[in-house]
Amino acid sequence: MTPARFHAITARYQALKIAIIGDFCLDRYLEIDPARTEASLETGLPVHNVVNLRAQPGAAGTVLNNVAALGASEIFPVGFCGEDGEGFELRRALAAHPGVQLDYFLTTPLRRTFTYCKPLVIEPDEPPHELNRLDSKNWTPTPPAVAEELAVSTARLLKRVHAVIVMDQVDLAETGVVTKAMLDMLGRETKNSTVPVIADSRRGLHGYPPVIFKMNAAELAKLCGLSGTLTLDQVRDATAQLARKNQRTVFVTLAERGLTGAAPDGATEHIPTLPLRGPIDIVGAGDSVTANLALALAAGATLREALELAALASSLVIHQLGTTGTASVAQMEALLPALSG
Repeated sequence: MTPARFHAITARYQALKIAIIGDFCLDRYLEIDPARTEASLETGLPVHNVVNLRAQPGAAGTVLNNVAALGASEIFPVGFCGEDGEGFELRRALAAHPGVQLDYFLTTPLRRTFTYCKPLVIEPDEPPHELNRLDSKNWTPTPPAVAEELAVSTARLLKRVHAVIVMDQVDLAETGVVTKAMLDMLGRETKNSTVPVIADSRRGLHGYPPVIFKMNAAELAKLCGLSGTLTLDQVRDATAQLARKNQRTVFVTLAERGLTGAAPDGATEHIPTLPLRGPIDIVGAGDSVTANLALALAAGATLREALELAALASSLVIHQLGTTGTASVAQMEALLPALSG
């Protein structure tokens, strides 16, 4: 990608309106100073003293963080939180990003706020070390009234935006935002639309309407009924077949092997991973890919250009330790020469 083409695509980001539908989580980081460890007088167990606490949007919120870092003009999170302290923190963290509109983000007493509590041991001159996480999730089905309200309001929102990201992060189907009601609505409303709708789900995309699929190699293999570790040629073939079947672009992340994409006509592209520049933390890399693919396509990028921009972003994010990082346009521009090796 030439600098001129990079500027032409990314200059359009400031005019984009993006909807993000999915499971928004509060990432709460507890920074622990091991030099202050003591024993509890009551139990004798070690006490980890937290010297700093920070919170940021996680899960679908990580995608939002990346969309915001790219400078989209308006961002519409579609999801829910509970009427609890974590919900207050999550709404405050979402609203702190420029351009975020919370008109479609529901606060309800019928759900608890999805929270990842991440204790981090912070030592001088050492990468942060994460201890066992403490998660708060919903383990019962999303009430029909909540699911229907989100689906109906989202149908109205689709007419206002340039791209849509669907991020299904829950472990148990029907307990989050991306319910059958939401998927049925998306299938109806996006059937003849030219607005890019890119979907990613930690449980795989089986049963999703034919939107733009984004997944990893293992998810691709499962969806296509393949077994074992796929070769790059197998990934290309399966991706091309799926894109032709859905008549939508398909993207596949391959960890250290890079990124592959296929167009509806079956044409494929592959971008290798950029060279490592130090210690890495892969948390959040896939979400940065999703955000960059969506904005690039909305801005008129080709399949290969979208993959190149996503590769730049993910390379930046994996080198940010102890956090789910983001990549700005300026940071990506500085890394642009690395695309050519």
